[in-house]
This record gives sequence, C-alpha cells and structure tokens, in this order.
Amino acid sequence: MKLVSIEAAVAGIRSGERVFVHGGAATPTALLTAMVARAPELRDVGVVHFHTEGPAPHLAPEMAGHFRHRALFIGANAREAVNEGRADYVPVFLSDVPELFTSGVLPLDVALINVSPPDAHGYCSLGTSVDAALAATRAATTVVAQLNRSMPRTLGDSFVHVDEIDLAAEVDMPPHEHRDAPIGDVERRIGQLVAELVPDRATLQMGIGSIPSAVGLALRDKRDLGIHTELFTDPVLDLVEAGAITGEAKEINRGKIVTAFLMGSARLYRFVDDNPMIEMRPVDYTNDTSVIRRFGRMVAINSAISIDLTGQVSADSIGTRFYSGVGGQMDFMRGAALADEGRAIIALPSTAAGGTVSRIAPVLAEGAGVVTSRAHVRTVVTEHGVAELFGLSVRERAAALIAIAHPDFRDDLAAEARRRFHV
Repeated sequence: MKLVSIEAAVAGIRSGERVFVHGGAATPTALLTAMVARAPELRDVGVVHFHTEGPAPHLAPEMAGHFRHRALFIGANAREAVNEGRADYVPVFLSDVPELFTSGVLPLDVALINVSPPDAHGYCSLGTSVDAALAATRAATTVVAQLNRSMPRTLGDSFVHVDEIDLAAEVDMPPHEHRDAPIGDVERRIGQLVAELVPDRATLQMGIGSIPSAVGLALRDKRDLGIHTELFTDPVLDLVEAGAITGEAKEINRGKIVTAFLMGSARLYRFVDDNPMIEMRPVDYTNDTSVIRRFGRMVAINSAISIDLTGQVSADSIGTRFYSGVGGQMDFMRGAALADEGRAIIALPSTAAGGTVSRIAPVLAEGAGVVTSRAHVRTVVTEHGVAELFGLSVRERAAALIAIAHPDFRDDLAAEARRRFHV
C-alpha cells in the first residue's frame, strides 16, 4: 500500500475504465470529488455503485460524456440522471451483485473504498458498508482507499488487508449520517399492526424509512428478538437498549446482529465500532435464501410503491419512472416464507400523493416493474388492517386487499373487482 494525496490516489484512473464506488454511509466523498475534478481529461468512465450518500458530482448534467453511472440500486441523487438517460439502471437481486464482479460480468478496473486505518495486523475494516464492496475490492485491478480515522471498525467478514490496497490517502471524515422521515399517525398504526404479527424470539429483517422506525417503536415489549438483515438503522439500536433484541434465540449467528450495511446517526456509528455483537457480512450471505430460511421465526418486513388486486408488488418504479431498485425484497420475502414459522410482510400506507392516490390499485400503472410476484406475496399490511393472501384465489385476494384499502377508494376497487373477477 502506497500512501499518497487524495489527488494522486485517483490520478491513475483512465478514460473508458470502470470504477466501483463504495456506497451508503461509507461513500468515499473525498476520492469521488477528486475523481470528478479530473473530468476535463476523462471520457466515458463507468461508475458502478449502489445508492450513495452525500454529494454525487459525477451525476451532474455537465458530467455527461465524462462519467456514466451504472446503478445497482437507484438512490435519490441518481433518479434524475437515470430517468433522463444520463445513467443506467441494472435490475438485479442484491444477493447476486457480488457475482457480477467476481464472475467478470462487470469487470472492475478500480475500486474506491472508505476504510478504517489498519490494525496491528494490517487489516482495515470496510466499516458501515460491506454489501458488495468486499467482492468489488477483490475483483478490481486497482484498489484505492480512503484511510479514514472516523470510520468505525466493524467486525465480521469486513476486512481488507493493506496488501490488497494499492493506493491510500488519509482522511478524517465521519460516515454520512442518515435521518429517517418522521413517523406520522399512519406509520404508527402500521407499526402496531406489524408488531402484533411478530412473536417473541423472532429474527427480523427491517429496512429503512418511517415504517421500519414505527415497527421498531412498537416492538419494545418483545423478548429475545434477533436481527438478520441487509440493512439496519437507529431503531435497531433502540431495541437493543430496550432489551428487546438479544439474538439469543437465533438458530445461527446466535447473539449477533448480522447485516451487510448500516446507516444512521453518529450514535449508531459509535455503537457498532469494535462491537462484537455486530457481524458484518456480504450480501451474498445476508440475502441468501438458504441462510434466511434457517431462522425458524424469520419475519421479513418490506414496503412497496403499489400493489394490485392480484397481489403483484411494484417497488422499484412509479409507472415508467425508475425510483429505487429490486434490492433484497425478493431475497427476504422468499426466505422468510420458506422458514418453518416464517412470515413475509409487505407493509405500506394505503394512499400516496396526500391521500389522492390509492396504493392498492386495480392494476399496476403502465410500465411499473413487478419486483415481487403475486405468488410470493403472503401478508399485506396497511393502516386499515392485515390481508393474508397465501392460498387465496385471485377473487379472494381482491376482496382481502379491498378490505385494507383506504375507505375513499374501496367502492371503485370493488367495482373493478366485480368487473374482472366477478367478486
């Protein structure tokens, strides 16, 4: 490993190369900014990553022709570029992403990563995001690192040895913080209904946003919960401190909170630093269906943009407009459904756009992507109740979903169900 300046660390990137960028809270902002500063001398540099936090200068309209992003999951700062055709979206299960790199389907010339300083044995931690960054580091021809004094040293399968790093620059930049949206009455009610479906000693997968936060608030009286997830945020820490999460009932990785990446407050980053309770793993482990199903009481909690009367779930696009990504929803929905006492939950508010649009729709909007098929969807929760779809016919599903739709839209949905399904 050669220590250099930030500018020198990215000086070797050449036109036409493909660059992986560490994502989430671990986005290597100093390296990314320095690379974009070289835009006048670069053409057609491919930039591959999940969503990134912080500035995204490579996605600015004036960077077209210099950098082209390939999104494995569309973050808020990439939506405009993807939908304007200045960036590309790759629909892919999160569990499959490491294979894209290791198999050579997406060969990587450079990996830009953000790691803790090396320990006495020469190992640097990938900190808040292992996800596919470990695979990218091993697959890339050149590895460039921010040696970050403020990156928490997380444990598990999260380490990169200095011998694997070609160039490094020292920085002191805390991981990007993330604040969930406020919890409203609708989210609070959804959280209560979901919590009623979670037994003591269950293992949970929860994502990010106001609904997972509301679920977390409603789970405080549970006992011996475990976490096996792709992502967690501050509500998990709150449940640890409340005594609800111990991990003692987990069939594997007992006592451990297992995750691929995490985002949240500085308090969360202090908690995970050198904490043996936290076990970071790549997404081809956390999201492996054969691993997920080993937890007897696995409960997967995911959300959606909309769901039609047959149970098809759209989660990556609003009509033809790409919004996020396939992510790990299907990995966990199927894994939880296969567990002995598992439960796969889609939780969503009944309306959008200030109450003017029903999220339970007669049909999905034109162009909307089906992330989770109707055969995979089992339990759907809105603030108006719980619909259990497993084993129901299309006619029965329509009736069950109409019952948990917003009352303002039930008559129209019922009329459509009578027309199509003779309900």
